[in-house]
Amino acid sequence: MPDHLSALVTETVADAASGWDVAGEIPIAVLRALGAKGVLCAETEQRFGGLGLSCVENGELTAHTGALCSSLRSVMTSQGMAAWTIRRFGDRAQREEHLARLTGGELAAVAFSEPAAGSDLAAMSTGIRRDGGDIVVHGTKTWITVADYADWIVVFGRYEGGGAVAVVPTTAPGVRVTRVPHPMGCRAAGHATVELDHVRLPAEHLLAVAGQPIVMLTTIALTYGRLSVAWGCVGILRACLTAVARHAAAREQFGKPLLQHQLVARHLAELYAAERTATFACERASGSRDEGSPEQVPASVLAKHVAAGHAARGAASALQVLASAGAASGHVVERAYRDAKLMEVIEGSNEICQLILAEHAASAAG
Repeated sequence: MPDHLSALVTETVADAASGWDVAGEIPIAVLRALGAKGVLCAETEQRFGGLGLSCVENGELTAHTGALCSSLRSVMTSQGMAAWTIRRFGDRAQREEHLARLTGGELAAVAFSEPAAGSDLAAMSTGIRRDGGDIVVHGTKTWITVADYADWIVVFGRYEGGGAVAVVPTTAPGVRVTRVPHPMGCRAAGHATVELDHVRLPAEHLLAVAGQPIVMLTTIALTYGRLSVAWGCVGILRACLTAVARHAAAREQFGKPLLQHQLVARHLAELYAAERTATFACERASGSRDEGSPEQVPASVLAKHVAAGHAARGAASALQVLASAGAASGHVVERAYRDAKLMEVIEGSNEICQLILAEHAASAAG
């Protein structure tokens, strides 16, 4: 990861993450500025205004951001997934138009989940249909990250017996975005419900893959999202590890630093092992994507499952060591505790990841 990018993110966040979390909002000017510098979708090629980072490099940038502010990391995941979807599913003209907008300061959300289709995305009912020279999009999407900030939303839906992806401006007639009030974690990530009431758009807003199997489309897009979330969990673990190490060395109880109490030292050792394990899983998955390996899908699922589980357990351990010192609203460990738990749910819950990994293991053994 280039040093100037990590320095830019560090300077941008500074000591603001706690305030953003409590307020439930990141200033839109901050997001647009980072977007215009290519940071929010850093893998996008330079010819489209991006930074052209490798998956491994972008992963480390994502982890660095996640250690500072999971809400900002969530915006990076959304913007990066939007760019990845456009790159994979758009034609040449669509890539040139939309990727330039993403690297020019505009913000995008990606809409999968619905009231009756969360883990079971094949059950989504949002419809996308052609009507003359237009398309019409109708349905409701829930808990869509960044939607409250977004200029446009990449909407997945049903189309002629298969699936399709439409680029929907949030200013289009029939689009209604309602912010999720007081979410448990990643409070400043702009989660919202998106209602699409027969939204009519020119046909060029339909990406070129229309009609392909919906499960294939969602899996390809989620591969990016899962790995980005996994790297964000590495960041959570690093933030917790730093907080515990500093606190345990400085805080004294029963006449000696906490670090000299064996049960506290165990927490620190387990946090270190968790961070290393999650990092190695993410590096392997990112490397497989950079190489174009067919293993990139299961490797990304594995990285997400391992990193999210370790982050949730690691944040709980960190809070146990810091006790009341880490329980104040907005404290890095208090935020990590809430944010990490959501990571076990989004982009494929622990249970869904286990089912995918079991299927992969059975296939490999056969």
